[in-house]
Amino acid sequence: MNRVLKWLLGIAAVIVLALAGVALALKSWVGSDDFRLRVAKEVSAAAGVPVELGGLTVDVWPLPAVAVERAVVKSNPPLSFERIEARPVWSGLLQKKLEISTLYVRNAVISQDAIAAVAAAYKKAHPDKAKEKKPAGEATVQLPQRIVLDKVTWVDTKNQRSVIDATARIDDDGLPAQVDIEVSQGRWEGVQAKLQRTGNKWALKGQVGGGTITGRFETSKNARSEPQLQGEFDTANVEVSTFTAPSKTLTGRLEAHTNVQANLKDLGALPDVLQSQTKFTIRNAVVHGIDLQQAVKTVGMNRGGETRLDTLAGQLVTRGRAAELNNLVASSGALSATGHVTMSAEKNLGGNVNVNLAEKVAGQALGVPLVVGGTLDSPSVTLSRAALAGAAIGTLIAPGPGTAAGANLGDKLKGLFGK
Repeated sequence: MNRVLKWLLGIAAVIVLALAGVALALKSWVGSDDFRLRVAKEVSAAAGVPVELGGLTVDVWPLPAVAVERAVVKSNPPLSFERIEARPVWSGLLQKKLEISTLYVRNAVISQDAIAAVAAAYKKAHPDKAKEKKPAGEATVQLPQRIVLDKVTWVDTKNQRSVIDATARIDDDGLPAQVDIEVSQGRWEGVQAKLQRTGNKWALKGQVGGGTITGRFETSKNARSEPQLQGEFDTANVEVSTFTAPSKTLTGRLEAHTNVQANLKDLGALPDVLQSQTKFTIRNAVVHGIDLQQAVKTVGMNRGGETRLDTLAGQLVTRGRAAELNNLVASSGALSATGHVTMSAEKNLGGNVNVNLAEKVAGQALGVPLVVGGTLDSPSVTLSRAALAGAAIGTLIAPGPGTAAGANLGDKLKGLFGK
């Protein structure tokens, strides 16, 4: 019995030493400059963009993993990664399947423009693949079971940076089962969010701008069998300028209910296809860059300043990057206003606001229709041509109250004066 045990221990020791030797040999081969350059060449050809790899390593302890060090994708702008580590599913390797248990990304800089550039380069390098149709239900990419982002910097199209730490667990169908996100630096600093899946529904809980966001989302198929997202969420006591930073045109505490929907066929196009409808109220609102009270008194000639409001309410409709404010109602002790404002994808503003002052001049109430223009960062209000002509006539008849009265009359008779 002792002899058999010794033989078994001897065989086990030989196997362990053999595996250790293979691991060391593999590690030495993978870490060689020749192998690194060959891999970089293959990846560059596949991506359609030059790729540099600072080093490749194979780790056996404490967890088996393959890692890429100091990777740079030379797009314009470039993508950079201090470390990308992949931990395989060993049972999958035994079945000749490459499945990733955990994908770990550390100290990366990823920009939205760079992703678009790499995607365009890939399509140019592989024009035939864009025309290929996958059989229904066949996954294009086998996603990792778990993704960890450690201090990953995201750069948007306005060159605004946010440093993110996140962990995501992916279900077998490729959709997230659970996502935890925290932003430690940048525009969205302090944001925390948790997404939890139950069936085809997800619950969202988040903290942003000193307030909270809670919501529910679900996925389904449309008439063309394309995946789509529908959901709703509530925003409570959130500083509204958090969503428009770095612009501070409007500040105040936001209370809102939002419905969203989007086609998920192309996730890269999500910002352009996402649609939403929001009913909102902003308390203690301040409109920066426009003093509506002075704008009324000077019939739109005033520039700059700010307008303080007790409440600002309305409906916001977005279609991709464009937005539209409907049924806009503002009130304070000094003035009241109603209006309609649009914002293009380029953040150009348009629309009309009718402003009425509580105070009177020479016994006459002041109220002026104003045209909204400029951009989100630098808004402006002016009179329409009709209102401006009426204001000029009113000024000749009775300077002061006649100016505002004439502007109102001119706006009502815009068929005579033009728009």
